[in-house]
Amino acid sequence: MTFVILKSIDMKLFFGQIFPEIQIDSDEQQHITKVLRMREGEEIFVTDGNGNIANGNLVFEGKKVSLNISEIKENLPGFSPKLHIAIAPTKNIDRIEFFVEKAVEMGISEISLILTEKTERKNINIDKLRKQAIAASKQSLRFHFPKVNDLTRFSDFIKNLDSGNTFVAHCNENLERINLNDIPNLESCTFLIGPEGDFSDKEIKLLADKGIKAVSLGNQRLRTETAGVFVAAWNYNKMF
Repeated sequence: MTFVILKSIDMKLFFGQIFPEIQIDSDEQQHITKVLRMREGEEIFVTDGNGNIANGNLVFEGKKVSLNISEIKENLPGFSPKLHIAIAPTKNIDRIEFFVEKAVEMGISEISLILTEKTERKNINIDKLRKQAIAASKQSLRFHFPKVNDLTRFSDFIKNLDSGNTFVAHCNENLERINLNDIPNLESCTFLIGPEGDFSDKEIKLLADKGIKAVSLGNQRLRTETAGVFVAAWNYNKMF
């Protein structure tokens, strides 16, 4: 049998384990039975978020939901180019959650939350953001889920950056900044986006000393989460 994935708006995609055996995530099982009220025999797809996917028909055994497998497909291609955004969490958590949802829908590969000198929010529920990333991945029919890293201090994050594919978006107009569209085509890149009060002069100098280029996102001053979504959309456009 030839396995062909035809993404459509009515494709039912769920999260679970593929190897060594298929197991639908426990929260997903409850969603299938109690929220969606699906019936035995309905076709669904299950992905582990690592590029593996299985499809088959639902089987109910008491409260347990399993899959009568039709086919498994391994190592499906991921998005290219890959984008990693390191962003300072906003004081209003709703805004960073908005960024995560939209950036994931547009194919971001990795998200890091960074604690800068001017970051007002010092604590963040990473597990909640990871669940939102999974939900957004399923919504947009992604088979590769993005990595969402723990909150990290700016000084620790920049230690191992590759200046050849790392860029910073700051608002200091007195410093040299290249245009976003002047960045060459790269297989992967990392963008740093600061908090509401922007990166400090000290942080900008540390990045410049490491050879990391600054980038202008246009003439408008963008909110932190807007800048993140803007960069994600820029990269998404390069995927086609």
